[in-house]
Amino acid sequence: MSHERFFLLDAGEARPGRIPLPPAFSVKAATGDTEGRFSLLEVVLAREIPRHTHHVADESVYVLDGELLVDIEDRSHTLTAGQFVLLPHGVPHALRPGAGGPPRVLQISSPGGWECFVEDMVEAGPRLTVDGRMDPARLNGIARRHGITYEEPADREAPPANSSRSCPG
Repeated sequence: MSHERFFLLDAGEARPGRIPLPPAFSVKAATGDTEGRFSLLEVVLAREIPRHTHHVADESVYVLDGELLVDIEDRSHTLTAGQFVLLPHGVPHALRPGAGGPPRVLQISSPGGWECFVEDMVEAGPRLTVDGRMDPARLNGIARRHGITYEEPADREAPPANSSRSCPG
């Protein structure tokens, strides 16, 4: 075991990041903590995540509480507490809260870096939304730097992004 990288979080604790994140995002293991292998966040999914593709990272989601709706390819799946989904890189998908309010999930990105994208989104603030909903065209300005492409209504097949930005440790 590498003692230099060992840490223990108490209930409700999160790892520090470049900027403070809202309570809906709690970083449990940052990319720098895992030598880039993965990042792990506890997330309360309060709003719909539009259809998008991760070009580098596989995304895994484990539902802790509530109901999560996952759209992948031409199918929709309803996940409840205890269920898990692997969303492979290169496969478009969308996520949204189900009945009964926002679900609480563990989100794992491998390789890591998703927390850096979240920090960039939080920093951009309301500029990324239109009428309270995430706007794919506005999200792409940030997302492409992280190897993610959101599908825009006029262009359902956006070109793959090169992830040239690395996540600081």
